[in-house]
Amino acid sequence: MPTGTTRIRLRPANTSRIPFWGQLAIGGFWLAYVVFSMWDNSGINDYHFLHWVFLVFTFVYIGYVLVHNAPIFGTQSYLEFAPGYLVHKNGLFRPKQVFAAEKIAALELRPMMLRVQQKDGEVYALNLREVKGKTRKQRFREQVRQFANQHNVQLVESNPTATA
Repeated sequence: MPTGTTRIRLRPANTSRIPFWGQLAIGGFWLAYVVFSMWDNSGINDYHFLHWVFLVFTFVYIGYVLVHNAPIFGTQSYLEFAPGYLVHKNGLFRPKQVFAAEKIAALELRPMMLRVQQKDGEVYALNLREVKGKTRKQRFREQVRQFANQHNVQLVESNPTATA
């Protein structure tokens, strides 16, 4: 990681209706079904090649679930404080959101949300429920304060004990 940046890891965005272990169980059952059907009636019909196609799709599905939910290729969801920029990445298959310090009008730090108000009038809300742990949340709040002071950005903080 380059010097001068601070990356705060986030939990993977759990937007699926089925939990991670449920998705893996579905993939495991699908894999067992395909393997047993290949072993049970090998060569009986002309569509035996479909077993291999379904086997490949099963491995693609299990790979997708693992890559999307587990940090196999490193941290996929993070907030990064780079010199002059605030970067938000919300998962492997989602683009980065880059907020330049000179385009930020104000930051609003609430107990479970960081609102970035830009000078052109756009407002972005970043969910802080994905920040893991008490010390990581404290470190994040300190980084937001330091970023705001360093770049002369107005910072509005809500009291976490009043709204929690």
